[in-house]
Amino acid sequence: MQLGFQVRMNPGLFLRDPDSSEVGKQIIKRSIDLIAEMGYEKFTFKKLANEIPSTEATVYRYFENKHKLLIYLMDLYWGFIEFQVLFQINNLSDPESKIKKIVDLLVWEDNAEQTFLDLDQKALYHIAVAESSKTYLSKDVDEHNKEMFYKPYKDLCSLIASIFEEYNADYSYSRTLASSVIELSHCQFYFMNHLPNLCDFSKRKDPKEVEAFLENLIFSSLKSA
Repeated sequence: MQLGFQVRMNPGLFLRDPDSSEVGKQIIKRSIDLIAEMGYEKFTFKKLANEIPSTEATVYRYFENKHKLLIYLMDLYWGFIEFQVLFQINNLSDPESKIKKIVDLLVWEDNAEQTFLDLDQKALYHIAVAESSKTYLSKDVDEHNKEMFYKPYKDLCSLIASIFEEYNADYSYSRTLASSVIELSHCQFYFMNHLPNLCDFSKRKDPKEVEAFLENLIFSSLKSA
């Protein structure tokens, strides 16, 4: 199913808006494919240019470096997840159902039929799982934070925290729980597939088991206050 979606990207992330030209759109599309395939460490603008095809210099006209490109991709992803959360919980009245829907959206593996902006959503999800923490685990994090590069991520955390507060207004750690659940949805999915001794889901490799764990964690925490 194709969903209508548009996010306003932080202009500090790019030198030229990639959405303003066909080459720019190819930079975004092919970078998702390549980073998902080979990983962020092995990804280079030279390899990206060969895929478009274009020149390395052309890629640098759009992005200063691959770290800002990664933040751009993750901001796109977080913006889409926030859009999906708002869209999916709009007709839900009770916070418990909203929380379960949020968990389902965070563990995106079984939602691969949903697409947006003609991009490979499943590949972007796997980038989020494996690489998203690298956007802020950086020496530049404070400067980037001042430039509001992480706003889409923080907006999503705030939205999820507000749903937790709907469930239990007396719970004191809603933002902490929200950011923890997002990160756990990634690392436990990653452990399930690559480091099985660090989780309890490796036998069947079923994303629904990760969702069940997250729901248990959330409701146990919210009910404890």
